[in-house]
Amino acid sequence: MEATKTKINFLVEDKKVVLIDDVLYTGRSINAALTALQSFGRPKEVELLTLIDRRFSRHLPIQPNYRGRQVDAIDNEKVKVMWEENDGEDIVYLINR
Repeated sequence: MEATKTKINFLVEDKKVVLIDDVLYTGRSINAALTALQSFGRPKEVELLTLIDRRFSRHLPIQPNYRGRQVDAIDNEKVKVMWEENDGEDIVYLINR
C-alpha cells in the first residue's frame, strides 16, 4: 500500500483554513491533516466542518466548529456515508454490527 500525497499549490501562511471531514470519529484523520497542513505554512486560523459528528468516541481532543448532525453512535455501531457521485444517492446509515 502506498501513502497518499498531499498536494496544495498555494501557501496557507496567515490564511483561514477550513478542514472538512465526512464523519468525525476518533479525530486521528483530522490530526493527520493538521500535521500535513504545517508543511504548507502556518495558517492564521483552522476550523473544522464535519457532516456527521460521532460523539463519545474521540481519542484526541478535537471538536468541530460546524457540524451537520451529531450522532450518539457507540463503538459497535458504524456510520456509513454514501455520496451520489460514487454511490448513486446521498445518504447516511447508522449500522449496528
